[in-house]
Amino acid sequence: MQWSALYRRVYVFGAVFFFMTLPHFSYAQSADAVVKRQAELQAELDATNKDIAYWAGILASKETETASISRDIAILTAKIAEAKATIKAKNIVIEQLGKDIGEKTTIITGLNQKLDRQTDSLSGLVRKANTLEKYSVVEFALSGKNLSGFLGDVDAIRAVEGALKVSFENIKETRTETEAVKEALSKRQAIETDARKAIEAEQRQIQKNEARKKELLTISKTEEKTYKTILGEREKRAAQIRSALFSLRDSAAIPFGTAYGYALEVQKKTGVRPAFLLAILTQETNLGENVGQCLVTNLTTGDGVGKNTGTPFKAIMKPGRDIPVFLDLASRLGFDPITKPVSCPQKGGYGGAMGPSQFIPSTWGSFEKRIAKASGVSTPDPWIPRDAFFASGIYLSDLGADAGGYSAESTAAAKYYAGSKWKTKGKTYAANVMSHATNIQEDMIDPLQNL
Repeated sequence: MQWSALYRRVYVFGAVFFFMTLPHFSYAQSADAVVKRQAELQAELDATNKDIAYWAGILASKETETASISRDIAILTAKIAEAKATIKAKNIVIEQLGKDIGEKTTIITGLNQKLDRQTDSLSGLVRKANTLEKYSVVEFALSGKNLSGFLGDVDAIRAVEGALKVSFENIKETRTETEAVKEALSKRQAIETDARKAIEAEQRQIQKNEARKKELLTISKTEEKTYKTILGEREKRAAQIRSALFSLRDSAAIPFGTAYGYALEVQKKTGVRPAFLLAILTQETNLGENVGQCLVTNLTTGDGVGKNTGTPFKAIMKPGRDIPVFLDLASRLGFDPITKPVSCPQKGGYGGAMGPSQFIPSTWGSFEKRIAKASGVSTPDPWIPRDAFFASGIYLSDLGADAGGYSAESTAAAKYYAGSKWKTKGKTYAANVMSHATNIQEDMIDPLQNL
């Protein structure tokens, strides 16, 4: 067999192999059954959304009435019904997502198999190409072939080179397609997680509202004095929540009502949920006793001492990156940089973070103009709570927290703490933040909003 014929066959085999299409996937249900079920789910979802709108309307009308036992029972009934309808709607969405996630998982499996086949064939073509490259002019002369036979072998070399090029392009396309499907799958999984977390929150609220409704139903309609006592207790509880001190690192604690007011301001500018922002600052406050307890006494090296202990510390603040910004800020705000507390160095890194939001000077400098514009002050101060709230809110919005939902907020929290290493080093921090956010929302913000 001539070389040219041999490699033309190799080329044809490779070309046919590489252009194989992805096989059709078999599903347990027929296409018609899937379409029918999707239509049923959509119809059920539409009806459920109408229920939600109906109970929202009842709730809005009842909230405008004068406070009374019957009014508040009606409000709680509407809230419970609305929450149950919302749970039903989210369960329908989860079922729809489950089908989509299953299909995408099957597609990814098929694409991975296709990629394996393409890679194996590429390896075979590379081996053939290496063999052809070793076919020298001397070998041609000794083979006794005529010129037309040699030219045929040249064509074979070009054919294999062309097959290699096609192979590389197909592998690249398959990888791109696989990554696109994986990204879509990740988004759908995040939506499903958000829906499940929202259902859990709705169920906890239903339990609370059922308990409150039961309490009101035990009161006789003629016992308005008793009901006034209950209303008075609610007001007292709200006052306690507003006045409870909200701890802030390196700044005086402020009343929760004030902190919540700042968080509402930030939400209007950034879209970040108040409970989540307050949870971030709560977590930042409770990280460790040494954090925020250092002074930079050497403004050349960045070394310093513990604020209360006088213990020497190396590398509190990074000289070239942070100290110039820190000195500029001290000049404009009028504080002594040697006596201003910053965070102590952490294991394997510098400290130097400032105030409740714990921004290092260089990061604060990169955000300062945006903080000033959002907060309406000329020179924002990292140690002033309101400015710190805006700083954290803007940064968290950049990290995706403004999208709302458990997945977006959890990811933003992990990135806020660990940066590019958030997937490995930020998960515990994020879990703690989300736990704080649930408590702040349900035990402090919701009671204030439900008065």
